[in-house]
Amino acid sequence: TEQGGAKHAVTLNVPGAHNVANALAALGAVKALGVPLAEATAALETFSGIRRRMEVVGTANGVTVIDDFAHNPDKIAATLKTLHAFDGRLLILFQPHGFGPLKLMKSEFIETFVGLMREDDVLLMPEPVYYGGTTDKSVGSEDIASGVRAEGRNAEALPTRDACGDRIVELAKPGDRIIIMGARDDTLSTFAADLLGRL
Repeated sequence: TEQGGAKHAVTLNVPGAHNVANALAALGAVKALGVPLAEATAALETFSGIRRRMEVVGTANGVTVIDDFAHNPDKIAATLKTLHAFDGRLLILFQPHGFGPLKLMKSEFIETFVGLMREDDVLLMPEPVYYGGTTDKSVGSEDIASGVRAEGRNAEALPTRDACGDRIVELAKPGDRIIIMGARDDTLSTFAADLLGRL
């Protein structure tokens, strides 16, 4: 609402409460800069998101593939909450972006997946991205998957991302949404596109 009571409705082209908050913050910022609210709301309606943030790669045989940069518990939670606002099982591939973050946030990762996965959702995890060095590898993907399984959710750790892809193709059925999550690996988008072609 502008001073004087004029109201402006906005229809966002991106899902999620976090995007509503972002849109409100953007409107506040541009209003402070003197941009008319009508112009700002019109611009918001043309925004369709950014690359690798809940980016729909495509749909094949009734299965939608989504590519997302989520890589920590907060971002994963926002993504899962948004996706669960819609019908359909989630087949989640989460590729951790390092052994260090996995060890540091092990409990938070487990709590996030357990708290936000539905009974029929499936989490698949390859080993973390590893670029060499003297990294402590004492916590791996199986540690997260076993913690999630211990709380009654479906989770598997597989040795490679390709093995996870094979398992996703095996599990996928019409109505499912496949979400590819991870950071620091530019090949995840290619993996998501290739997966779509295999459905």
